Amino acid sequence: MPAASTGASATTPPDARSPFADRRHRVGEPGFRRANLALFAAGVATFALLYSTQGLLPLISDAMRLTPGQASWTASAATLGLALALLPASALSDRFGRTAVMTASVFAAALIGTALPFAPDITTLVVLRAVQGAALAGLPATAMAFLAEEVHPSALAGAMGLYVAGNSIGGMGGRLLTGWTGAAWGWRGGLAANAVLALACAAAFRLLIPAARNFRRSPVDARALARTVGGHLRNPLLVRLYALGALFMAVFGAVYNTVGYRLIAEPFGLPQPVAASIFAVYLVGTVTSATAGRLVERLGRRGALYAAIATTAAGLLLSLAANLLCALLGLVLITGGFFAGHAVASSSVGRTATTGRAQASALYLIAYYLGNSLGGTVGADAYHSAAWPGTVVVSLTAVAAAAGVTLYATHRALADRRSAGPVAAGR
Repeated sequence: MPAASTGASATTPPDARSPFADRRHRVGEPGFRRANLALFAAGVATFALLYSTQGLLPLISDAMRLTPGQASWTASAATLGLALALLPASALSDRFGRTAVMTASVFAAALIGTALPFAPDITTLVVLRAVQGAALAGLPATAMAFLAEEVHPSALAGAMGLYVAGNSIGGMGGRLLTGWTGAAWGWRGGLAANAVLALACAAAFRLLIPAARNFRRSPVDARALARTVGGHLRNPLLVRLYALGALFMAVFGAVYNTVGYRLIAEPFGLPQPVAASIFAVYLVGTVTSATAGRLVERLGRRGALYAAIATTAAGLLLSLAANLLCALLGLVLITGGFFAGHAVASSSVGRTATTGRAQASALYLIAYYLGNSLGGTVGADAYHSAAWPGTVVVSLTAVAAAAGVTLYATHRALADRRSAGPVAAGR
C-alpha cells in the first residue's frame, strides 16, 4: 500500500527513509501496547526456559549422582542448541514471517519443557535441552527485527528496552522459580513449574501480538547469506567483538553454573531455597546494562571494556574469601562487570557492521552462547576438581584473554593513528 493511502496527518509526517513508516505503531496506540506486552511475555518465556536447569544443578547432581560438570551439560546443551540454530532461524523468519517463527519457537520450546520432568536419565535430559535450545532460537533471532519493522522509530528504543527487560526478568525469574520449587518438590517439580510459566507466557504472546503490517517476504538465499557471514568473519574488529562476547559469557557461565554448589557446601552451608535466591543478583546486570551507554560516553568503548574487565576480575578475586558477605559482593561485581562488557561489545557490533547488521548481530549471539556452553562446562569440571578456586582460575583465564583482545585493539588503534598522522599533515 502506498504511504499516501495510510492517511498520515500533517503533524505526523512519514519517515522518508521507510515506505511503510505511517503503518508503524506509535506510543499510545493499542497496537504498540500489545506488541510491547507480547514481546515482554515472549522474552520471559525464552530466558526462563533457556536457563531452567541452572538453579537446579545441585539437585540434579544429587538425584542422578552426577559431577557438577556432568550436570552442567543440562544448561550448556540448551545454549549450544540455541547458538547453532540462530542463523537458520533468522533466515526462516525472512521466508515465513516474524510472527510465525516467533510463535512456533515459543510454543515448541514450552511444550518440550513439559517433557523435561519425565526424562528418565541424564542423556535424555541433555538431548531434550539441546532440542529446546534450538527451538528457542526463533525469538532472539527474530524479535528485534519484528520491532524494527512494526514500531515507529520514535518509539523503538522504549520497545526494545521492554523486550530486554522481559529477557532479564525471565532469566532471573526462571532461575528463582525452579530453585524454590525444586527445593520443595525436587528438580522435576522445578522444571514442571517452569514449563507452566512458559506456556502461560506463550499463550499471552499469541493472544497479544498484533498482525504484522510491514513484513516483506524474501526468499532464503543461502549463497548471499554465506557471503555476508564470510565478510563479517573477515572483519578483524567484528571478530574481536565476537571474541569478547564469548569470553565474557564464558565467565558468566562458569560462575553461575557452580555458585549454587558453592553456597550449599561448607563453609556456607546455605539451604537450597536460600542458595537459589542468589540469582536475584541478576538484577544488578539489568541496571548495569542500562547505564553502560553513559560509561561509554565517559570512558570511550575501550575504556568501558577495561572497566568491565577490571570489575569482573576484582569480583572473582573477592569471591575467593571464605566469608559470605565477601562472596556475595564478589558475585555482584562479577555480574555487573559481565553485563557492562556484554552491553558495550554487543552495541559495538551494530556500529561496526555497515551491511548485513542482522547477520552480524546473529554471529555475536552465536559466539556469546558458545562461550556460555564452553565456560559453563569447563568451569563446572574445574569446580569438581578444585572447588571454587578452580572455577575462579578458569574465569580469570577468560578475563585475561578479554584483556588481551582489548589491549591488542588499543594497540591497533594507536598504530593506525600514527600511520595516518603524516598523511593528514601533508594534506
